[in-house]
Amino acid sequence: MHKSVLLEECLEYLNIKEESIIVDCTLGYGGHSSNILKKIKRGFLFAFDQDDEAISYSKNRLDKISENYEIIRSNFENIKEELYKRNIKTVNGILYDIGVSSPQLDESDRGFSFHKDARLDMRMDKTKEFSAYELVNTYEYKDLVRIFINYGEEKYATSIAKKIIKERKNKPIETTLELVEIIKNSVPEKYKREKHPARKVFQAIRIEVNNELGVFEKSLKDALDLIDINGRICVITFHSLEDKICKEIFKKVSEVDKNLKNMPIIPEEYQPKFKTIANIKPSKKELEENPRARSAKLRVIERIR
Repeated sequence: MHKSVLLEECLEYLNIKEESIIVDCTLGYGGHSSNILKKIKRGFLFAFDQDDEAISYSKNRLDKISENYEIIRSNFENIKEELYKRNIKTVNGILYDIGVSSPQLDESDRGFSFHKDARLDMRMDKTKEFSAYELVNTYEYKDLVRIFINYGEEKYATSIAKKIIKERKNKPIETTLELVEIIKNSVPEKYKREKHPARKVFQAIRIEVNNELGVFEKSLKDALDLIDINGRICVITFHSLEDKICKEIFKKVSEVDKNLKNMPIIPEEYQPKFKTIANIKPSKKELEENPRARSAKLRVIERIR
């Protein structure tokens, strides 16, 4: 079963009180949400997800704890609109866990895994039309190279993209293992021995199919507007690109404008409204128990005015 990464640290840094209103932007299979719900006896939890299987599983899990929650079936990029609809203008804590949940990776028919054969899919939201199949079979060479480099940091991006274009001229590339074979045939033997050669390309395709970086950036900026004074936002990332977005957004709102830094006294209205609280990696113990936590990083920010 999916183990929640950095669970104890999130529960500590969210500073949860019994009456807190908390938003879990990434409900998944309810690991973080169920533990948050236990702590907010008089508060309320809003949890976002767009995966029907995850929602159904988590609902059963949360129902056993309390009824002080609502699952919002929507992408967390709509955090502001969805909370405003419910007349919620400020909240005390917001959590993001920006990783694909293990069950999604493990379910062969979702097409996220490069170990199992399935139709190329990778949609987090199954109602969306655009999937990995369309991407692999319609993207031009330059666009394939761009996403493999930008989102996968794949050093053989050009040779993999060339091979994909060549192969799909004969017939569409339909399944995950077909794509894995093409990738394997595009890279040197030594590279195949180091790590699974499809890992980075599959990651890049998943990020593009779900517009993960654009969605995250918009949502995190909206989250800063929603958080109340003394409220905190905790963000767990598993990838340098998402971590970079988070780091830059947090830096911007927690530092004095560089043009004002030399003033003897900085007026109240120019003081930063946030301060960064923590930047943590999983403990040695957690890494031993849950190898999937190895690339995780938690950043925490607090609204101070």
